[in-house]
Amino acid sequence: MPDSGAPIFEPAAPGRPWVMTQQWDDLLFAHWPVSAAMVAAALPDGLEVDTCCGSAWLGVVPFRMDRIQLRGLPSVPGFRRFPELNLRTYVRDALTGTPGVYFFSLDATNPAAVFIARSFFQLPYYWARMRMTTVGEREFSFSSSRLLCRRGVHFAARYRGLGPTRQLAESRPGSIEYFLTERYCLFTRDPLGRLLRSAIRHIPWSLEQAEADITCNDLFAAAGMTLPSERPLLYYSRHLAVYVWQTEFVASPVGATAIPAAG
Repeated sequence: MPDSGAPIFEPAAPGRPWVMTQQWDDLLFAHWPVSAAMVAAALPDGLEVDTCCGSAWLGVVPFRMDRIQLRGLPSVPGFRRFPELNLRTYVRDALTGTPGVYFFSLDATNPAAVFIARSFFQLPYYWARMRMTTVGEREFSFSSSRLLCRRGVHFAARYRGLGPTRQLAESRPGSIEYFLTERYCLFTRDPLGRLLRSAIRHIPWSLEQAEADITCNDLFAAAGMTLPSERPLLYYSRHLAVYVWQTEFVASPVGATAIPAAG
């Protein structure tokens, strides 16, 4: 799908067909500034921390996955709509400078979706018992408890969007909102530790300011990181349609010359 509005980085992957479409509904973006060294220690080889305002950023994103469609296949009942939760950070390919998102974890309540994402996209999905309920206009209650794991990993929050504003109607390059949301490449690693990349396409995010009461958040500790004490930066988005490409191996930076991120 062609993008409109703000310019974006164009990865090479869309020379071949996309493999999946999906819609992300009623997202909370909760982001904390953290030490770049702490994040860098948890990244696979080939990725570098991307920073903004002098910090690395860790984001917790609860939302509802909707309208999932695999290319060329009919819709599967029970597979199209379910809650999801992820812990993410922002990175660049050390070789090319390509910006993207790196997921430390993704939790979903649909076991079939977890299996497909782990098998075909090599993403670190976990099966969880989750509940997302609508409390009011643009207001939601969200809870998650990871299943089949040695230690409990729980998350609970109540959040709401505060309505559209002209300032956030479309994220502008150079803003913190643009840095945190306008990413068109996902990075992950396979069981052997090799770096993989998947391109995505969507129109620019439409964001709102948000309020949130996060009463439980074990995601940081489960990823081996410390949750900051300060309040997070909060945004809400109503929905976004997304096209996803199959993962591909990323060239190793060993023995190669890296392109500076500014380039």
